[in-house]
Amino acid sequence: MAVDGGSTSLHLPCVFSPKARQYLALCAQDGKLRVWNTDSKTLHQEYVPSAHLSATCMCIAWGPCRTILSLMEGPQRKKRKSETVGVEKKADLLAMGTAAGTVLIYSTVKGSLHCTLDEGHSGGVNCVQWHPLDSLLYSGSDDTNIVEWDLQTGKARSKWKADRAAVTSVCVSPDGKLLLSAGQIIKMWDLNTKEIYRKFTGHSTAVTTLCFATTRPPDSNSLYFLSGAAHDRLLSVWQVREDGKDKNSLVSFTLTDEPRHIDIITSNSKEEAVRLAVVCKDGQLHFFEHFLNGPCKKPLSPSCTVLMSDTKESPMPIPLLAAALTTDPRTVVLAYGNHLQPMMEKVEINTAERHVCLTRDVQTSLSLSMDTTVKTPIVDTKCRVLVPGLPGHQAPVKGTSQGSEKRKKQTATKEMSIEERLCEINLSTASTAKGAPKGTASLQTDNFAVLLVQGLESNDANILNEVFQTRKEMVVRKTVARLPLSAVLPLVNELTNRLQGHPFTAVLMVRWLKAVLMHHTSYLVSLPDLVSQLGVLYHMIESRVRMFHKLTKLHGKLFSHTYCSFNISYYKINNYFI
Repeated sequence: MAVDGGSTSLHLPCVFSPKARQYLALCAQDGKLRVWNTDSKTLHQEYVPSAHLSATCMCIAWGPCRTILSLMEGPQRKKRKSETVGVEKKADLLAMGTAAGTVLIYSTVKGSLHCTLDEGHSGGVNCVQWHPLDSLLYSGSDDTNIVEWDLQTGKARSKWKADRAAVTSVCVSPDGKLLLSAGQIIKMWDLNTKEIYRKFTGHSTAVTTLCFATTRPPDSNSLYFLSGAAHDRLLSVWQVREDGKDKNSLVSFTLTDEPRHIDIITSNSKEEAVRLAVVCKDGQLHFFEHFLNGPCKKPLSPSCTVLMSDTKESPMPIPLLAAALTTDPRTVVLAYGNHLQPMMEKVEINTAERHVCLTRDVQTSLSLSMDTTVKTPIVDTKCRVLVPGLPGHQAPVKGTSQGSEKRKKQTATKEMSIEERLCEINLSTASTAKGAPKGTASLQTDNFAVLLVQGLESNDANILNEVFQTRKEMVVRKTVARLPLSAVLPLVNELTNRLQGHPFTAVLMVRWLKAVLMHHTSYLVSLPDLVSQLGVLYHMIESRVRMFHKLTKLHGKLFSHTYCSFNISYYKINNYFI
């Protein structure tokens, strides 16, 4: 049986549903929960928590499949003897731990929030795990506590301190009698008494993954579990012994990077091997198959490693997000790409080969199809021509003449240079401040757009500083609206760099960023590498939002008015970031 553990807060959660692997649940950088159908490869449901910006989702865990009764014929009348009731088990409930310390229970059958579990943690929830038999849920938090939730009442049934540090991973045994928890020390708890049953030490960093490898009871010296830690390229296998001589790990599996997603088919006997599928931080997938019948001194290498790349001349790697094993040893369900628009596929892999490389054309499925054909129209002197490019930035266009005409002499008017445009900006600003008459020349919005494009292309700090100093919100909006698509991403990168500078400068940059998100969100979302392009900006905004909530709790006089305004501005533009 495949066991799915909850994802930890060290990476974006991404988990397949149990049993049939019909759904893939994940949270992206925008804080939304998305449930994808792996069969139709379409978005099944999307849920936006009310506090998804300030209380982001940190972990996800599917609940056990629930029995759902469905009447085959008319539900609004009495049943006849000939009518039958369909009974099927479906993956329904999802538990989501948030940075605010709450646990959200979402129902995929209802398509809405089932309940909210709060008043249990004072810190962010790092891990959640369902009880395999009872209606119970366990959560670990930064407040070093574990909470046992009763899902029938929606309240905390028990709470106890588990570690000196944050609890980063929990896992319940298949029989529901034992609980594993870990920060840097792995502890096994008796769920009846809530007392420590065993302790295991061996990781130097925070443990991010815990899962049981066997379904046998602990009194037979045949209970095994796996553990993985942050920045650790080894998966350790531990044995729970009756005599307590289980301080060291028995087996280690070598990886290319720290584990991010693990799927396991447990062993029911010594003659049955454990099957593992491990997706690492570097986007590679490793398969392991091992008989747990004793210690092994040397770390074991994967039996097969899977890589994925695109079909370009210079191939680029495509990161794998998650993998799910099936009853067929050669078939695996893969999720790859990015968290905003993942690709799902069921493939057959020859695990007898040590290295397998899969090629996929992800670019065509994620990017927008754009027509780049340029047609030159036939015009005459009576036609008014709108030249492609920035509105107002006109270029001379000549109509077709029947006879040969002499070229006219150039007029005295010519296009302004960059220096002249900068001087005109300064003059217009000064004249506005001194109350100059209406006849004073002022730079139009389209000229701002031309200057901005020139400054981004030449990376000229003087041009960019002059353009970014404008405080008129309407000018900023029109300038950004007139930008070509090729200049949007360079502008976002420039704004991201300037947002990390002086708070006063950052406040001005917020206006520009707000305008970009208002006019060019559809283009940014269509980018295939959106995660890598906007990741720094998103994490910066998220950190400022957290700081804003801390500032609201301050009492008395606040002297750093500029810094407060900066955080408030960050808080406002989050509505446009999604």
